Amino acid sequence: MNNEGPAQAVLRLDNIVKTFRQGERPLHILNGISAEVRAGELVGLVGPSGAGKSTLLHIAGLLERADSGDVVIEGQVASQLDDGARTALRRGTIGFVYQYHHLLPEFSAQENIALPQMIAGARKAEANARALDLLSQVGLAERANHRPARLSGGEQQRVAIARGLANRPAILLADEPTGNLDPHTAEGVFDVLIDLVKNSGLAGLIATHNPALAGRMDRVLHLEDGGVN
Repeated sequence: MNNEGPAQAVLRLDNIVKTFRQGERPLHILNGISAEVRAGELVGLVGPSGAGKSTLLHIAGLLERADSGDVVIEGQVASQLDDGARTALRRGTIGFVYQYHHLLPEFSAQENIALPQMIAGARKAEANARALDLLSQVGLAERANHRPARLSGGEQQRVAIARGLANRPAILLADEPTGNLDPHTAEGVFDVLIDLVKNSGLAGLIATHNPALAGRMDRVLHLEDGGVN
């Protein structure tokens, strides 16, 4: 008999509201969004363009503030934190992967993964060892010394995924991580993403327009007209 309870909610969104202004007209993007993502769970975020997927990810990742509502990460209520504490919480618990890889062109694949660790306080040797381990996990150990220009689009995005995991976050937020890739390459990159999230016990929230990829998630949040279902 399994007496284990459900996995902990690493990320919880409580009644998130966000409004922008277009001239004199308010645009109600998020109208009381509540959701949670648990450890080891991969949750898709789908919806039409302009529905607010990126805005919701930015709020969940503490890059942007909601007008009202709370973001709770590993039990910490972000609205109760000052900017310095929010930055520390984001750096220590959240990994990001974007549609475009945003790798630093003057640095190698290994250096791109090591740098965030050193910024967070890791020693160079430790950061480089962790970077090599992650490159091995995404199948790119032999590309460690290659700069982004020498990598294919799929390889660049795999490096970006490894970089997002460099500081051992509790949650990975990804915004259209395969949006710039052809279908075959996208599927391979997504295989890597799924394996890393599952093997690391992370919570993953992934925005995508790709229904085939969304269908491989543990569950999907549909964002439309300011709400989720």
